[in-house]
Amino acid sequence: MNTYEVSVTTDLAFAEVDGRTLLADLYRPAMEEPPPVVVYVHGGGWAVGSRSDSAQTRLAPLAAHGLAVLSIDYRLVDVAHFPAQLHDVKAAVRWLRTSAQDLDVVAERVGIWGASAGAVLASLVALTAGSTEPGGPADNEYAHSSAVQAVVAWFGLSDLTATTTRSPLEAELVPPGPEAGFLGVGSRAQVTEVRDLARQASPLTWVSAEAPPFLIAHGDRDRMVPLSESQSLHDALVRVGARSSLLVVGGAGHEDPAFDSAATLALTAGFLLGTLRGTTR
Repeated sequence: MNTYEVSVTTDLAFAEVDGRTLLADLYRPAMEEPPPVVVYVHGGGWAVGSRSDSAQTRLAPLAAHGLAVLSIDYRLVDVAHFPAQLHDVKAAVRWLRTSAQDLDVVAERVGIWGASAGAVLASLVALTAGSTEPGGPADNEYAHSSAVQAVVAWFGLSDLTATTTRSPLEAELVPPGPEAGFLGVGSRAQVTEVRDLARQASPLTWVSAEAPPFLIAHGDRDRMVPLSESQSLHDALVRVGARSSLLVVGGAGHEDPAFDSAATLALTAGFLLGTLRGTTR
């Protein structure tokens, strides 16, 4: 696979929401022809993180394979809760299509790639295309679609109902995870009362045969998000006839450096390039 030098354009404003400007950085390989593009959604439990996370270890190295990477910010839980983050990521995809000529990228077919909390958002963007997802209008009410044509989901949750719903005793004894903040749950007792919202925020809920191709990756030593979460999403996609590949990274934990290895990034880039160019089956 050829590698290219990468230029970075920072602080691209893609949306204004609730008085906040949401920004993105574009990593573009030095190619004569406009490259295909993937939107990257960072992790951090929806509470921390930035579009510049892993810039030199993950984003630029993937772009060097000949694929532009648009790394985006989204509202964190200190200012907004689900589904605000989903709407922010969809807005980024629509803006990308609007701005493709100025950015010198090909955006008829767009990929999306997320890690951890970002993998949940990336999967939801892919799986809710064309539907009226929680709190938002359908794509046909916008000039450009938020549909994506390839998905990479690294070590993300697939069923938030399993991690948020607890008995009263568990709610008192076990601290709530990051999903509680994502759903806007302020106390342990409330965690037991958000099952319907957790269902809407779960990628498993939205799986259908119309899903775009997925590449799902997870470490088998992940102590924060069980491997079973990715396995469940993969199995559900395959069951309905959608395309999905599951990569289990042996010995890797959550956000393990193994995911930024040359081999894993090359595999990820190959999947995205092949799918976005329509050269894989």
